[in-house]
Amino acid sequence: MQMASALAMEATRRRPKSSSNSLAPEVIEEHAGQWGRAWEVDWFSLSGVLLLLLTAPFQVFFFVMACDQYQCSVTQPLVQLYSGEATLSSIWAKAPSFSWTAAQIYTAWVSFQVVLYMCVPDVTHKFLPGYAGGVQEGARTPAGLINKYEINGLQSWLITHALWYANAHYFHWFSPTIIFDNWIPLLWCTNILGYSVSFFAFIKAYLFPTNAEDCKFTGNVFYNFMMGIEFNPRIGKWFDFKLFFNGRPGIVAWTLINLSYAAKQQELYGHVTNSMIIVNVLQGIYVLDFFWNEAWYLKTIDICHDHFGWYLGWGDCVWLPFLYTLQGLYLVYHPVQLSNAHAVAVLTLGLVGYYIFRSANHQKDLFRRTEGKCSIWGKKPTFIECAYRSADGSLHHSKLMTSGFWGVARHLNYTGDLMGSLAYCLACGFGHVHPYFYIVYMTILLVHRCVRDEHRCSSKYGKDWKRYTDAVPYRLLPGMF
Repeated sequence: MQMASALAMEATRRRPKSSSNSLAPEVIEEHAGQWGRAWEVDWFSLSGVLLLLLTAPFQVFFFVMACDQYQCSVTQPLVQLYSGEATLSSIWAKAPSFSWTAAQIYTAWVSFQVVLYMCVPDVTHKFLPGYAGGVQEGARTPAGLINKYEINGLQSWLITHALWYANAHYFHWFSPTIIFDNWIPLLWCTNILGYSVSFFAFIKAYLFPTNAEDCKFTGNVFYNFMMGIEFNPRIGKWFDFKLFFNGRPGIVAWTLINLSYAAKQQELYGHVTNSMIIVNVLQGIYVLDFFWNEAWYLKTIDICHDHFGWYLGWGDCVWLPFLYTLQGLYLVYHPVQLSNAHAVAVLTLGLVGYYIFRSANHQKDLFRRTEGKCSIWGKKPTFIECAYRSADGSLHHSKLMTSGFWGVARHLNYTGDLMGSLAYCLACGFGHVHPYFYIVYMTILLVHRCVRDEHRCSSKYGKDWKRYTDAVPYRLLPGMF
């Protein structure tokens, strides 16, 4: 802990190296050592951390329990608690408990994903044009390191779903409804893994960090536990905690969970509704996009800035698979057959949102790969030249694009993401507010992420960031925000 703090202070004091950049050296030095997560925790941040640690697990249980016991009504359990018709203990007693069957299912699932991640090198990049798989380099860490990753998420997804399809149609080893049938017992299993990996990462950062220079100790144990200390905790050379838990097992499971919901609809009602199909299609596109662009994901905020703690460890194991799939869960209890006009409108909104999301990210990736020597919307891109200093004192240069979608708003990719999230919810009709939690959550998440990202960029780039925000004044909605 003392060593990491001393390294950070030394990086802050170190004189900048020579550079051809026209910025005065003190502009860079002023912000040296501040790149990344906050060093000090104020009372507002600590209050938010404690609130999430205490309430997030119960929020997940509440939304799942509401479907299991109250047909997805989020108000009825609260009304019954208020009137005395129900108690917390009575609600808890009705919920399915931990089961060894669910434990075996989940252990087999996670173990299978570890094997695919660690033992099956990617070959899909050799025959899929345009796909970047295999060994790829991540972004530079605050300490100046560049980690290598084995990108094989798309391959893992394809193998997993091919086996799921083969089982459902040929082998019949287990029912396609197995996930839904064990949903709440699986919740306990995911919590066990989520908390276990979070505590392990927390202790590992103190006792045997992968790279001490990329650790951040804030002095507050709760903030350290939630937001993480180590930047890129690893076991061995290739098992990277961030990449595995962000991408596997939660996101690979996302589409399987939705398929299990669809199978349950078929079992209960004899057919699958068009709303369930739309949810499966739109969320399936999102998941496939994630794995097709997994190498690009190495340059996003999760990998480039977030440290690995409970926020990512527990969140990826529990929050993501259980709350990102609320629409499909709701549609099992409340099957909705949309009118043709409603279905087309929802599908169009989702696809347009995906187009904006993907196109904006593609423009940014193209601009980065070509160092600005490309065409965006038929024109040579414009940009702001920036400079920043990593913790080892090295001076680096970067360009912030002000063309295409990135000239319309600073985070228009998030706007497209929110359009897709709203489409998932609208597919469920207007009978309950339950499936609309997702759009509320995503709005809060992405707005907060905008603020976090821009705070980091301001610290990283200093006055250059002010020049960029003057050129592109809006975050998400042009003319509004």
